[in-house]
Amino acid sequence: MKLCTTIQEMRQERARLGAVGFVPTMGFLHEGHLSLVRRARAENEAVIVSLFVNPIQFGSADDLANYPRALERDVALLREEGVACVFAPEAAAFYPEGFATQVNPEGVALELEGPSRPGHFAGVATVLTKFFNIIQPQRAYFGQKDAQQCAVVRRFVKDLNIPVEIITLPTWREKDGVAGSSRNSRLTEAERLQAPVLYQALCRARDLVQAGERRRAVLETAMRDVLVQAGLTEIDYATVVDPETFQAKETFTEGALALLAVRLGAVRLIDNMPLLPVP
Repeated sequence: MKLCTTIQEMRQERARLGAVGFVPTMGFLHEGHLSLVRRARAENEAVIVSLFVNPIQFGSADDLANYPRALERDVALLREEGVACVFAPEAAAFYPEGFATQVNPEGVALELEGPSRPGHFAGVATVLTKFFNIIQPQRAYFGQKDAQQCAVVRRFVKDLNIPVEIITLPTWREKDGVAGSSRNSRLTEAERLQAPVLYQALCRARDLVQAGERRRAVLETAMRDVLVQAGLTEIDYATVVDPETFQAKETFTEGALALLAVRLGAVRLIDNMPLLPVP
């Protein structure tokens, strides 16, 4: 396995590989990331994984500084998974002095996480556009946990005619239902015990839909009730939207996605669950 830390090294290594599956990550890998790697290995001649904490998608310096990092451990895990190449550039070289261009998505990027995290999706779209240009993968793999991000990526890849297939895999969860996230490592012991409540709230909405409920207001109230009763009151949103536009409707007959963003102490967690399929 090759570890590339510069764009030049990455391009030279890419030239030696065939069809590539790309898994973009910010490191501190968990089983969810590794499930993406395994799927990529099954569908491509070679797999490239990025380990890059992207500074331009963070809203605060504290959040960036506190994001967990474990480069040596991550590299060892990826070597065991048979990854062909790891790309771990330095931020100063990736965004050199004078860097002044961003990809600024609109549409779905203006909903939910857009107002909650100004500039976040522009940072995501910019770093991924750079990665896609440097690596030129045939396929790129993402987890459903970041559902809105996946929708943003599909949109800008289509709009900008970037020749990469975007593949989204179901959210990987711990045994208690908590969605896999590098941020989980920052939870205190007490907060980690509370974290499954997000999944329980989503399951409550799913159960109501399976029983015939289609009114957004009822589903949102049910999710909030589960969260508040468990002591989780810092709720950015608990809502149901169309999974393609991320806009809310009064009632849903098809294509419904429940989403949560909740703060536990210093950590903001997001999760989601499809409730009705897109026709």
